[in-house]
Amino acid sequence: MKIAIIGAGAIGGVVAAYLKKAGEDVVLVGHGDQVDAVNARGLTVKGVRGTETIKLPAMTRLDKPYDLVIFTVKTQDLEEAFIHNAEFLESGLVLTTQNGVQADNILSGHFERDRQLSSIVMFGATYVKPGELTFNFEGDWILGRPLMPLDPTAHRVAEILGKAFKIVTSTNIIGQKYLKLFVNFNNCIPALVGKSMQETFADMDMCTLSIMLLKEGLAIVGDAKIELVSLPDFPKERVYGLAAMPLEQAAGIMNKTLTSLSKKPLYGSILQSVMRGKTSEIDFINGEVVHLANNLKMPSVLNTKVVDMVHEVERTGVYFTFEQVKKAFELR
Repeated sequence: MKIAIIGAGAIGGVVAAYLKKAGEDVVLVGHGDQVDAVNARGLTVKGVRGTETIKLPAMTRLDKPYDLVIFTVKTQDLEEAFIHNAEFLESGLVLTTQNGVQADNILSGHFERDRQLSSIVMFGATYVKPGELTFNFEGDWILGRPLMPLDPTAHRVAEILGKAFKIVTSTNIIGQKYLKLFVNFNNCIPALVGKSMQETFADMDMCTLSIMLLKEGLAIVGDAKIELVSLPDFPKERVYGLAAMPLEQAAGIMNKTLTSLSKKPLYGSILQSVMRGKTSEIDFINGEVVHLANNLKMPSVLNTKVVDMVHEVERTGVYFTFEQVKKAFELR
């Protein structure tokens, strides 16, 4: 199977590197500076599997049809990535990896449903610079069919990807994506202050804010009658349990969890985009529940505010101080 990965950021780079190491026929599609670095020096990955440099071809757009195209760009960049490579996307399978729940809907207008695969990435990676990445922690790669039942084709793709990653197949990938939405829900807070997850959530008030956002978000999704489905190593009861706890107790759990995710600094997907001068996926994470709330004519005061504040950081390039965030959300 010839595989193309569109998006040479953190997840795309890690996927490309380890699939290539596993012996697969892989090309990486990225921006010019990324392509130049990978073609000249290879892709260097440091982290939980050690440090190694893996050679693989990179290009700025697809050069021919591929059997499997994995989109690893952010949700907000999906349509542009499709248009840029549409000439060679008339055949083969496509696999989404994006956070949030809208990626498959965005691509459904371009591909027949039997060509679409969807996935949830539970491992963590950080983009350092063109050609250099950090693989922060291992995790499942959950694979499913967003618009039809699992079939032999999906299992074949799972078998190939399983040469490099722990693959789990899902019969309800959409329900699991809604749970993963809440796993990513606190990525917005490091983006406000421009700090790593570890630095951000060492502050107990930031942990409190993460629980406040979660409680509001879960209430909105519940009123929308959307069912969350447990992930293999992350039961939905963990999220519901946090939301049901007293605020101080839940914040303490968040503090212990998020400050020990990785020995190396972990910046979260939203902040990584901001640090690179790009728009983030905030509209598809916290913004997803704001959209649901608007449709239901429900208030979403906290998540609306955090979305607006992240957009302000995107526009200005200036992060808020911890004290400014605490004042904005009346944490003191």
